[in-house]
Amino acid sequence: MPKHSKVTQREHSTEHVTESVADLLAHQEPVDYKRSVLSVPGAGDSWDKQKEGEEELDAENRPAWNSKLQYILAQIGYSVGLGNVWRFPYLCQKNGGGAYLVPYLVLLILIGLPLFFLELAVGQRIRRGSIGVWNYICPRLGGIGYASCLVCFFVGLYYNVIIGWSIFYFFKSFQYPLPWSECPIVRNGSVAVVETECERSSATTYFWYRETLDISNSISESGGLNWKMTLCLLVAWSLVGLAMIKGIQSSGKVMYFSSLFPYVVLVCFLVRGLLLRGAVDGIMHMFTPKLDKMLDPQVWREAATQVFFALGLGFGGVIAFSSYNKQDNNCHFDATLVSFINFFTSVLATLVVFAVLGFKANIMNEKCVVENAEKILGYLNTNVLSHDLIPPHVNFSHLTAKDYNEMYRVIMTVKEGHFKELGLDACLLEDELNKSVQGTGLAFIAFTEAMTHFPASPFWSVMFFLMLINLGLGSMIGTMSGITTPIIDTFKVRKEVFTVGCCIFAFLVGLIFVQRSGNYFVTMFDDYSATLPLTVVVILENIAVAWIYGTKKFMQELTEMLGFRPYQFYYYTWKYVSPICMAVLMTASIIQLGVSPPGYSAWIREEAAEKFLFYPTWAMAILISLIILASLPLPLVFILRQFHLVSDGSNALSVTYKKGRMMKDISNLEDNDETRFILSKVPSETPSPMPTHRSYLGPGSNSPMETNNAPNGRYGSGYLLASTPESEL
Repeated sequence: MPKHSKVTQREHSTEHVTESVADLLAHQEPVDYKRSVLSVPGAGDSWDKQKEGEEELDAENRPAWNSKLQYILAQIGYSVGLGNVWRFPYLCQKNGGGAYLVPYLVLLILIGLPLFFLELAVGQRIRRGSIGVWNYICPRLGGIGYASCLVCFFVGLYYNVIIGWSIFYFFKSFQYPLPWSECPIVRNGSVAVVETECERSSATTYFWYRETLDISNSISESGGLNWKMTLCLLVAWSLVGLAMIKGIQSSGKVMYFSSLFPYVVLVCFLVRGLLLRGAVDGIMHMFTPKLDKMLDPQVWREAATQVFFALGLGFGGVIAFSSYNKQDNNCHFDATLVSFINFFTSVLATLVVFAVLGFKANIMNEKCVVENAEKILGYLNTNVLSHDLIPPHVNFSHLTAKDYNEMYRVIMTVKEGHFKELGLDACLLEDELNKSVQGTGLAFIAFTEAMTHFPASPFWSVMFFLMLINLGLGSMIGTMSGITTPIIDTFKVRKEVFTVGCCIFAFLVGLIFVQRSGNYFVTMFDDYSATLPLTVVVILENIAVAWIYGTKKFMQELTEMLGFRPYQFYYYTWKYVSPICMAVLMTASIIQLGVSPPGYSAWIREEAAEKFLFYPTWAMAILISLIILASLPLPLVFILRQFHLVSDGSNALSVTYKKGRMMKDISNLEDNDETRFILSKVPSETPSPMPTHRSYLGPGSNSPMETNNAPNGRYGSGYLLASTPESEL
């Protein structure tokens, strides 16, 4: 401080001075914002210089996106994933068609958008990964970041297996005809017969379960490693590792292709699908609203869950990506844009899926008509049925679905007592369209079967599975960033070494998913490893910001950061609406877990059909362990920091004047020091538990302002700094 400044003169005066912290700060002569640090006495000048250097180095050298477009594409690539293609269309069909869009949109606005904006804002404001962000906001809830990392790890383990499956199908698509278009022929001596398992199911089903997975009959039958899937998993992890090895410098460039290419494929499929016979039937079936479904609570629960996972909330990937932004970036615009692009992508994918499934339903319906017409001809030739039952205009050589349905109704009416013995099917198009499929059943069975009927089917198959690979890769980059960014930020490990080590370790652990029983483990992890722990994580994120840090304080910081005040809508959703909705969702999820028996659909080779089986005891132990392990950091970190068993990582504070703002830096001081600084652009606006003006009696006095006895005098600032309870930060 300059020797002859007004503040220095007052310190050497014996006169009583009444001065506030804000006034003292205001009377200072201009300072170098990048250099001025309130030092901690006792730590020495070297500590101050080192801390200042680390802070400046971190602020200036943190990686940044090359452009706003690259960042937006990264967020879109992360949030738009496989669920948009194979989960949303299924939910839309199951829960009332077009009527399902209403609860989905409502919950997107009430839950999705506010919480997505919150994660973007805290990541951009604090410029750390999930561990650093939640240590900063509320050290006792620092377990949120560690829980997010664990969930990301669990999800990444099985999600990359799905990319491996897509890689296998991608390479198998470079042949004509496609290998899943016909059942294989096996020779039994001199006789050639169709493979029994394939004949009793279908060519695409057989190729999926037998050729691809070589699946065992239950989770208890390991069957050893499937070497084809092991190689594909290795390729998948190699792709992820190469994309992640340089951080956003490498992953950002990958996003230009992995985020945009799926949209090119979806548009191509939509145009091609609309030209197919029966496509309109599928789309009309899809969007015909069943309004009574809107009153079903289950529909709202599933819509909330889909919103929650579609945006990637709680994983840490959103926070990681936004932490590489400049602090004045308009993250509110980003949140709105990405949320609604995600929604419209889901609608686009739904149009594509049901245009293609409408075409497939017409093909299958025609096949049903032909097969049953042959049965009727057989009954006519053996006099089981009378020719008088056949309408005169019916021509068996050009039989339409309408003519068959007319015959079917007449025969059912006349032969009412013996109709079941005839074994005739109704062959209704509506029944085919109502066969709901999702997940792997949609991508690897239903959709692949439809593509076998496309002209130039290998081309469309290559495009489709390349799209799945890119959708999965974009989501995997975000998921892995949710692990690597916070770990590298917190523990200062070398980026390249940690990324490669993480991918190798994940590949080795992921070998359980490429056993012959691996698909059952994928189902287990998908159903139980993330849903409940992530719901708890997001609720605590919301509470930490809205109720502990303070919604008003957070809104004020957003105003300073963005240059405008966010709508009051966010204040009320963060503080009341979102926590209540998330609590209801968590309760419903727990009830659902309790009501639904924990089991899986097993493929029984001898029956060539799926069968629901309950998990054995050891599998139940793994299932419960997944949920506990993912949630364990939350209470563990709270207990350790509540009872000062470990440092909360936030007790040493250096306050830097930078762009007119007091910036808080977190280091390690004594565990019993809970001093906090409230961040504010204008010091005089900072709320203080102390009176506005205090009496300063000079250096020889016994005043509370005296540094030796002041509660936070150890910081040697010469001022009584505003302190707040630890819980407020």
